[in-house]
Amino acid sequence: MRLISLREHQTLECEPMTPAVARATAATKLVDTSLTLDGRLLLRSGSMVGAARIVAGDEHVELHVRPKIGIARLMWLLGYARDSRGWRTEPVGLTPEHDLVPAIAVAFATATSQALAAGLLQGYRPVEEALPLVRGRLREADQLRTRPGLALPVEVRYDDYDTDIPENQILLSAVRRLHRLPGVPPATRNALHRIAAALADVTPLMAGAPIPKTMPNRFNNRYQPALRLARLILAGASIEHAHGSTLAAGFVFDLNTVFEDWLTTALRHAIETRYGGAITGQHQMHLDHDHLLPLVRPDITWWNGRQCLAVIDAKYKAPGSTPPRDDIYQMLAYCTALKLTHGHLVYASAGAEPVRYQLIGSGVHIVVHRLDLSAPLTELNEQINQMANAIASVEVASGVSATHTAHPAAAAKDGGYAS
Repeated sequence: MRLISLREHQTLECEPMTPAVARATAATKLVDTSLTLDGRLLLRSGSMVGAARIVAGDEHVELHVRPKIGIARLMWLLGYARDSRGWRTEPVGLTPEHDLVPAIAVAFATATSQALAAGLLQGYRPVEEALPLVRGRLREADQLRTRPGLALPVEVRYDDYDTDIPENQILLSAVRRLHRLPGVPPATRNALHRIAAALADVTPLMAGAPIPKTMPNRFNNRYQPALRLARLILAGASIEHAHGSTLAAGFVFDLNTVFEDWLTTALRHAIETRYGGAITGQHQMHLDHDHLLPLVRPDITWWNGRQCLAVIDAKYKAPGSTPPRDDIYQMLAYCTALKLTHGHLVYASAGAEPVRYQLIGSGVHIVVHRLDLSAPLTELNEQINQMANAIASVEVASGVSATHTAHPAAAAKDGGYAS
């Protein structure tokens, strides 16, 4: 087996692959492939991180792309975007050198084994089936439609108390997902087999079906760490590529989407709890009155009823000394369509204070913020709080009614989103 490992946005020169393997490697979207002048293979990773296995005849390649921010921070960003109350701190015991799949697999197997140590969780679930006797409630419409004039069997609906409940279905589906991924350590793979055996009477989730919501309670409290990890595993994009005798399978996350989802959740907590209004993501909008010119949806908007208070775009990239012109043009279009005097660009990079650009002729100001995702969580929390205060103060200074805002002193009393 040939193992190739690189970080996001890295270029790596390596020995050539067969054309079939090179095509399958590019199809994973983890890297772009090209050839150098002397015939060597050039791999360029982007914002996709994860792992993939490519098999073509006797050639077997595993490709791993790691995030610069480290696996622990990536898992925290992913988890916080989905459950801000459950992911208050980073997973312990992980280092930047860990690969994504082994780290998630080991953490999930450990958490799930602990959750199931006291036995499988049971609960009531609705069942609809045909029985030779009446149990629960009769489904009259189904009985008349499927068996008109027949007394038996009877179409009934009842609640059954067993282990085939959403919590166990989510865990089993995550186990099955991990079974197909490259890079899972042998000991962890054995632990996953034991977990699957314990969940043998559970029905896995249908492929592509939404993950059911499970409200935390005193009965499923011991399941919560495992469920949080299972949702991360099921949220990752799956690589399934087959062309002739060449197969590719894997697991990836797009860091652009990860950053956008996390920033939306973080700003929702920081702004809504202090200043009111509602933070929404991916608001649909057009550039013309007849709705013939759709715009790319802004990542984040802040609303007070039907009035837009702010527009924020998340950019998982380093802007350099000045932001790219395309980003400025895009934000100018958002501000024009939403009738705002200020737009906010947020880049995932270390930097100084926010920089403001006043555009000629439009009256629009573009404010560029930078967030250091590798900073300790307390510092990252402070960066978010300062950004939220800056966004809110800009809108108040621009003449937006302050009836929906909180006094800065009251806002200062509110705790951060990460501890």
